[in-house]
Amino acid sequence: MIQNKNDLKRFLESDKKALHYSTQNKPKYGRDEIWKYEILLRKTEYYTNVNKGFFSKLKYVLYKYRFHKLSVKLGFSIPLNVFDEGLSIAHYGSIVVNENAKVGKNCRIQENVTIGSTDGKDEAPIIGDDVFIASGARIIGDIHIGNKVSIGANAVVVNSFEEDHITIAGVPARKISDKGSGNFIKVD
Repeated sequence: MIQNKNDLKRFLESDKKALHYSTQNKPKYGRDEIWKYEILLRKTEYYTNVNKGFFSKLKYVLYKYRFHKLSVKLGFSIPLNVFDEGLSIAHYGSIVVNENAKVGKNCRIQENVTIGSTDGKDEAPIIGDDVFIASGARIIGDIHIGNKVSIGANAVVVNSFEEDHITIAGVPARKISDKGSGNFIKVD
């Protein structure tokens, strides 16, 4: 969670690196909407968590408005303070995340993914570090996913997989290999 300016700077740099924009200083006009979205996400998180005084509250309102507007345009429903640093959203398209979910560092997420709760409960998935979530995956319920896990396309994950460095896929999801997310997430 972003608690100060140093955290904000670290999160923004980690997200930029995860999106492979490490040589570019800022998003290009008319392009790079996902990067702009992630910047707005992090700044809105910062002003939500820190919120000191009148000007911080004013900036919070402005960032929250711009964040909401871009969320609707891109089809993302991602609540604040769910994803740790190093978030990489690969494509436009529907991404729905429950506000009670927790996702670790260096998550790469594709389009049409749902991370949510079930049966009217508040509990949502807790996902480890360095996880790759492929297109169309559904991760649902009070479950835990380990570190360096790769979740296959259109997988429906309703059970915990706490083992690290594995690939899961299928309906319902099951372990299919010990390869993990190494091919999809490069961490220095």
